[in-house]
Amino acid sequence: MDVRQFPNRQLLGWAVVVFLTIALPGPTGAIENDGHGGAVKSVAVAPDGARAVTAGFDYSLIVWNLTDSSVLRRMIGHDAAVNSVVILPNGVQALSGSDDGTLILWDFARGRLLHRFKGHVGKVAAVAVSDNGRFALSGGWDRTVRLWDLQDRRQIRVLKGHQSNVNTVAFSTAGDEIISGSYDGTLRTWRRRDGTQQSVMTGHGFGVNWVAVASKNRLAASASIDKSVRIWDMQSGKERQVLLGQDGPVFAVAISPDSRHVVSGGRDGRIGIWELGGERTRRFLPGHAGIVWSIAFTPDGRRFLTAGADAVVRIWDLRSGHQLGTLGTTGRTPAPVTANDGGRGAKLFRTCAACHTLEPEGGFKAGPTLYGLFGRRAGTVSGYPYSDALKHAKIVWTEKTVDALFSVGPETLTPGSKMPLQRMTSAKDRSDLIKYLKQVTAKDAAR
Repeated sequence: MDVRQFPNRQLLGWAVVVFLTIALPGPTGAIENDGHGGAVKSVAVAPDGARAVTAGFDYSLIVWNLTDSSVLRRMIGHDAAVNSVVILPNGVQALSGSDDGTLILWDFARGRLLHRFKGHVGKVAAVAVSDNGRFALSGGWDRTVRLWDLQDRRQIRVLKGHQSNVNTVAFSTAGDEIISGSYDGTLRTWRRRDGTQQSVMTGHGFGVNWVAVASKNRLAASASIDKSVRIWDMQSGKERQVLLGQDGPVFAVAISPDSRHVVSGGRDGRIGIWELGGERTRRFLPGHAGIVWSIAFTPDGRRFLTAGADAVVRIWDLRSGHQLGTLGTTGRTPAPVTANDGGRGAKLFRTCAACHTLEPEGGFKAGPTLYGLFGRRAGTVSGYPYSDALKHAKIVWTEKTVDALFSVGPETLTPGSKMPLQRMTSAKDRSDLIKYLKQVTAKDAAR
């Protein structure tokens, strides 16, 4: 992560999450388990209201049956975390954007990858699709907004103007205007037909994380690091309302299909509900154990879904505020320490636990389960979609090779793999972690 991409470095504390992994997914494959193996970054609901698609840190997208909360299929095509997903009006296709800098058009009804769009130099943070399904938008950490033709499968134009990473994009209801938000603290509107910039909205002053557009008027809602949700008149570019109450940065916002309610979520894990135009009418629901990354309404507006850093999607009733159900589970916790290492190895493993479980079967996150790690050849856990570099590696995981992985780094031990460039410089730390891993990953360990 390049700190120069952030205009307010003092706010980096909440943004920096260090992930440690032994192996990361490659471009193909499928994993069967009960949900995402890490933060759920985005959720979208199909026009029929019966299915949803979620995008996760674990490189995958999951198609859900909302009737019984079951997994219909899992799709893996990106080479990094998936940050955003939107469902096309046809109800059978979806578009996703990823840290790998690409967008993928999916036939999610069949689980097929239809096309990969390339153009961004760096992370794609957000995608959006016009109401007619013809055009798509993407916002990237290369500071650009890009307009795509989904029918001809080509890039139409690149919109430049933001001074920092672009985090969010949306079309107006009519599809003739584009709105984008950035870490530079501004929202900008553009004319779709020729890319002309129309207005710059500067009320937040701090990074803008999400923007949503109302379906029945020309209003937009934006969520920001400054702890606020702001309502804007897209035609004039003027601020109409400021909604306060989240305890910390706000990362997600959605407007109900009837344009009467605004729902927000942020770092505090709570869900805020307002009546649009009625700031005093508000309530907060206890939501997620961690950041709320995304919010989506069902087409009838009666329910909404929230996606969180706790690897769970929660389903809510708008009128009562009651939680109706969940998609996925809260994940697994590391096995307890069984030897007298003072718990230090277990504490060091907490970072690894962002990507790995210790379960015998189906314990995949962004990386494979570490169960049975020692004595296993790299890239051989059945059913896990390894990168080619790990598939063809001749390394056997032993105390020596695991120590080397953390000592010299994966770029040296496993060149060409997708492992993060992580090192553990302390020999004592490496020894304590390895001791703990040997205890809890042994096939005969008590569970």
